[in-house]
Amino acid sequence: MLNDAASLLWMERLLRLADVVGAGGEIPVAAALLDEAGRCVGWGSNRRHRRADPLGHAELLALRRAAATRGDWRFNGCTLLVTLEPCPMCAGALIQARVGTVIYGAADPKRGGLGGSLDLSRHPSAHHHMVVRGGVLGERAGEQLETWFRQRRRARQALRTGGEGPA
Repeated sequence: MLNDAASLLWMERLLRLADVVGAGGEIPVAAALLDEAGRCVGWGSNRRHRRADPLGHAELLALRRAAATRGDWRFNGCTLLVTLEPCPMCAGALIQARVGTVIYGAADPKRGGLGGSLDLSRHPSAHHHMVVRGGVLGERAGEQLETWFRQRRRARQALRTGGEGPA
């Protein structure tokens, strides 16, 4: 597992990538999969809107790139870092890919699949168990998401009211 300093460094990088993704209209989430030596073997950012792909989640794109890079779908000794707690779909994929460790930023109490609304990593049906650590730069990651959604709601409201309304 990554040490605290490396986890913070990677999360900083992912938050910067998420800013770019958010500016492009996607929900600002980014992920990276690191091998046992701490090298990035796959990365991704949300691409659901741009690609019209319901599976365009950052974690899934990182897994796909890593599988292509390594020529394997098993990631037992690898660490996935992501700015938001994975949803149940992504948590299931991480279990299927046998990811060793998952480190996330902001918790997702409504839709999180690794402890937020349910914990698939500890579910009796899980054939693989991983280490899960949340809250790495979690406050900052949560603020990033809240700000993005707030701006999006304001922009939609402005379109509906012709630009008039509360500032």
